[in-house]
Amino acid sequence: MAMLENKRKKNLIALTLVAPFLIVFLVFFFYPTLKMFQLSLTDAPLIGEGNWVGFDNYVRLLSDRLFKTSLWNNIYFVLLTVVPTTLIALGIALMINRLTGRLQALIMVLFFLPYVLPVSVVTQVWTWMLDLQFGVLQPLISLLAGKPIAVFKNPDWVMPMIALITIWWTTGFNVLLFIAGLRNIPSELYEAAALDGATTRQQFFRVTWPLLWPVTALVLTLQLILQLKLFDQVYLTSNGGPFNSSYVLLMQVYREAFQLNHGGYSSAVASVLFIVIVVVSVLQFQLLRIGGRGK
Repeated sequence: MAMLENKRKKNLIALTLVAPFLIVFLVFFFYPTLKMFQLSLTDAPLIGEGNWVGFDNYVRLLSDRLFKTSLWNNIYFVLLTVVPTTLIALGIALMINRLTGRLQALIMVLFFLPYVLPVSVVTQVWTWMLDLQFGVLQPLISLLAGKPIAVFKNPDWVMPMIALITIWWTTGFNVLLFIAGLRNIPSELYEAAALDGATTRQQFFRVTWPLLWPVTALVLTLQLILQLKLFDQVYLTSNGGPFNSSYVLLMQVYREAFQLNHGGYSSAVASVLFIVIVVVSVLQFQLLRIGGRGK
């Protein structure tokens, strides 16, 4: 009897601890997600009731050129940012890890500082630096391209430049994750490798890289999810232009919902993006885990 009461007490304590998260999850995530899928099956406006249309909104997406353009731009942006951000953060973390004391702390703060800035400040700073007439980076662009370029009004430059801004903005957080991973690697392993005559390069590929792989998989997955949800940087710099060359899925959701009042259709676009993020991120994380086991 006492054991039964003790078990009930433990279950009650566990439920009490889990309840706040569960309530928040159900109210602010699960229920809105369920309503989004339900709304995507109607022709309802953003606010109000609509008629049931089934999967007509999803069928319509197949012939929507703007949706296809937005989806491609999302994929293009992921290719421009996810792997480069991870590699850059890893390289910076390896260099910082060689430092000690206050110098290491100072360099970590300098790299992390952009991450704490709001996106409006980040985009405004880069807009000033890339201004066609007065931007301090225009001489460098002129050196590369042969002439000054309004990068946010040029179809060939706009997405790579937004990707550059995003990498600069988000790298600091990834650096901290990699440094945490590096500090968890026992120094005895490097000492043993050095005694066996391993070079610095061999130590990296035989010791550092395999043990750092779980952190790398985490960073890649987080970056993939973050970059698929691209909106703020595009909206504040190019507003999807020029000629929809930087138009992304969340911008289409915003346009359909808040500008055209198409709640059902915008929910269909958002639902597709949600499914893409879930499927791609889970698939990538599982593939990375499988790859990590072979190391």
